[in-house]
Amino acid sequence: MIKQALLGEFLHEAESTRKLLKAIPDSALDFKPSDINWTTAQLASHISEVYNWYEGTFNLDVFDMGTYKYDKGDISKAENIVAKFEENVAKAQKVLENWDESTAMNEWKMEMDGNSLFPPMPKIQVVRAFLFNHLYHHRGELVVYLRSTGNKVPGMYGPTADDKF
Repeated sequence: MIKQALLGEFLHEAESTRKLLKAIPDSALDFKPSDINWTTAQLASHISEVYNWYEGTFNLDVFDMGTYKYDKGDISKAENIVAKFEENVAKAQKVLENWDESTAMNEWKMEMDGNSLFPPMPKIQVVRAFLFNHLYHHRGELVVYLRSTGNKVPGMYGPTADDKF
């Protein structure tokens, strides 16, 4: 039951993420709002990478960031970022579909070099915060990046100012 609810949200939000990533023109990839921010390409790559964390979150009780291999792929073109997203989202969907939801309340933690990066918490809380809400936060940032570069933003929860009524 939990899995079906998460899967419904996952599929809906993956489509919204897809629309947003496809709205990025190559001309905006190097934009960053300040010296401390990522470029559009780096931010979009990070959004795509979140889907690569499903295996370590759903199927492990300890996610070791010390051994995790970040694979952003070639971020020099927006289409490459979308392709990496498609690869990662397909894997994430399979992980979610095959997840044993009886583990939802298992204690989960993230470590690096034996040190806990976050306090341990129930896996379902990690799924909602670390995977889902984290992604939505970064999508919001990407919307600001697109607007700041004069680009249109696709509707994700209804029409945007760019849509004709």
